[in-house]
Amino acid sequence: MKRLVIFLCVCILLVTLFPSNAEAVGEGNIDHGGGSWGDGTDQNKWEMFDEGIRATVIDAVTGDPVSVSVDLTNKKPNDIKVHFGKVSKSAYRNGAELSVSLSNYEYLNPGLKLPKIINTNSYPAKIEDIKSYFTDEQVLRGIAGYIGMDFDVMIGGQYKLLIEPVAYVTFQGIRTAFTATEAALYDAKINGLLRKKMKSLSHKNLPLALFLERDEGGYTAWTGSKTELVSDDQIFSTLGLGIVRFTGEIQEETHVDLEAPDYVYRTDTYVITTATVSGGKSDPSNRVSVCFHILGQDYWATNVYYPEDGQQLAWVCWKTPSMPQRVEITVSSSRTVSRTKITADIVCLEDNPPPNPVADDPNPGWNRSLAVTSGMPERTSASWTLWKCSWHANWKWVENWQWVDTGHTASCKRNCKKKHGYWEDQGWWQDFGWWEHYLEYCSASVYGTMNLSPDETSPTANGDVTKSGYGVKVYVQGRQNYSGTPYMTGVQNAITYFPEFYYGTYWRLLDHDGSGNFTFKPNPYSTYGNRVHFTPIWMPDGAYVAETWMLDMWTPAGMLCCKVRDSVTINGNLWDDWHVAPVNPD
Repeated sequence: MKRLVIFLCVCILLVTLFPSNAEAVGEGNIDHGGGSWGDGTDQNKWEMFDEGIRATVIDAVTGDPVSVSVDLTNKKPNDIKVHFGKVSKSAYRNGAELSVSLSNYEYLNPGLKLPKIINTNSYPAKIEDIKSYFTDEQVLRGIAGYIGMDFDVMIGGQYKLLIEPVAYVTFQGIRTAFTATEAALYDAKINGLLRKKMKSLSHKNLPLALFLERDEGGYTAWTGSKTELVSDDQIFSTLGLGIVRFTGEIQEETHVDLEAPDYVYRTDTYVITTATVSGGKSDPSNRVSVCFHILGQDYWATNVYYPEDGQQLAWVCWKTPSMPQRVEITVSSSRTVSRTKITADIVCLEDNPPPNPVADDPNPGWNRSLAVTSGMPERTSASWTLWKCSWHANWKWVENWQWVDTGHTASCKRNCKKKHGYWEDQGWWQDFGWWEHYLEYCSASVYGTMNLSPDETSPTANGDVTKSGYGVKVYVQGRQNYSGTPYMTGVQNAITYFPEFYYGTYWRLLDHDGSGNFTFKPNPYSTYGNRVHFTPIWMPDGAYVAETWMLDMWTPAGMLCCKVRDSVTINGNLWDDWHVAPVNPD
């Protein structure tokens, strides 16, 4: 039976855009937190109900944003002077930079008022009301209309809906709008000033207004306290979001809701796994280490430093096993870690080369206009911070007065009982200094080059011009830039996709030389065993564009990947090089 099932993996969800009493068409899986609200000032304050929701359609597989984001609110926040544009949490996760905007803040007022989003003790949010809004088909139709996407396309199974709470606040006397993620990123840039001034909102009630109850879309469920302050890193990685998942046909009795892993790694690959440590402070006089227990072996992140009430990202680099499997990683430390259990799926990056090409392969009705891209995700940059320590010297003289006895002199009378000598300071200089913490801002980016060229055994190739049916070879280079201490791996895997398969169906996993350079594997159908891909003989004249996805450049902020393209020009086909020899009359 065909039907629509909407799985709500959110803690507090968006409301309908149109008034409707339509029947609910989904079921909820939600939770939320929050609680007491601290005292504010005229310069730094938030008023109850001064809130909204940001909605974005994301890819169901990669979690990458595929639509514009819209902010919905019951208010008319025309007094907002500072905001950060309409950037989704997924875009920030993919490397988008936080950028302050002073332009007019754009928002939408839905036809039916949003329920309360940010939970407080004095006026708690009601999850049941929010669920009823979000399981209404008309609500989803309204969201699709605001975002500019066809409703049937949005719920067809290829996409999900990402929802984030938005707060309108007065910060440092200026009316400001931000999501929980933007608040965390902004707080890091201004050295914790937002947390200092508005921590009850920015680091508790706002991020805990929305979180996943189970892993979804590359994000993990929140298992921490629902009433305590959280850190910038916890907000960025886990909090301040909800996801709505759509599926088309589904058999209730055969559906299994598998727990999504925290990481997906490839086999035989160097990867970086992270956790956040906090509690007290750490410096070279009071060192903190974090242990990652992986496949029976302990990997240590040592010399993890952070100031009082601070936090630090701790990570280890390790090589995944050669066989696909699920790996349970345990994390431990003498201090508090953000997660004690990490799940990683180790998958095999399968090679999927095309079948043996033959000279009489028919044209399958190929349409050049449909051969656009592989659709593989790109995340070309990432940034993170690292606490370091330097010694602040404070030298002081430590007095140590000692009596120096000079004894009796010749002029002393017999039986002289007077002491002869003087006091001398035999002290020393001593350093009463202390360790000072400072932030190092680190970033990394990935880029690459690709050279597609005719195989050298092609008899009539000229430069980048070749005939269809002959082979082409590829040379791909993956490179990186960085600032700060270079904690990262290089690009370790690359896959090339081809236009005749619409950049899908078949692909070639490239050989890696260990230095970021990639080529085709030897082709078993090549007479000479060359590292080539054969273009189909029916390929029409024009540009033949291949695309390579380079991946598995791991940083403490996650994996970076990018796509590169190059082309050769097809002019004619290999039948043009055949001829019939004249018959010798003798």
